[in-house]
Amino acid sequence: MTRLTPLPPDRWDDDVRRALSPLLGADRANPRDAGNVLATLVRHQPLTRAYLEFNAYLLRESTLTPRIREVALMRAVLWRRCDYLWDHHVVLAQRAGLTVDEIAGIRSGAMGDGLDGLVIRVVDELESDSTISDDTWAALGGHLDDRQCMDLVFTIGGYQLLAVAVNAFGIEPEDV
Repeated sequence: MTRLTPLPPDRWDDDVRRALSPLLGADRANPRDAGNVLATLVRHQPLTRAYLEFNAYLLRESTLTPRIREVALMRAVLWRRCDYLWDHHVVLAQRAGLTVDEIAGIRSGAMGDGLDGLVIRVVDELESDSTISDDTWAALGGHLDDRQCMDLVFTIGGYQLLAVAVNAFGIEPEDV
């Protein structure tokens, strides 16, 4: 059920484009290229700008590899039952080097004993316990430094938040 719709094209102005600027360049700050999530969020421009500065960090400046970021965020949005974000990130996950079988492994939780599997375990523990067990944290430290561990937790939480917003606002896929 749609609760908030994308901002109508006739209401897009310089303030809207400024709100989107942390993530979208001027050439993409339009209703079509922004997509339904950003076009809906921009109804609240100060919030959108603040959130997008954080999200742009997660996507562009994080110490995580794109692969680990995608494993983490896809597992997080899966827990939130957010098909919109899952579907959008399948392509990004493939660009980050994940295969179709590995993406299926994110869904099933079967990513093996390596770092991918450990990231799945981190997401699952944060979902069930709102923390990471000492054993999992120690194992994570064998693969990631402190900054990467922090980026991992914030990536998971950031995408849990976005998935909740997408679901609560009833944001529809672009082809609907």
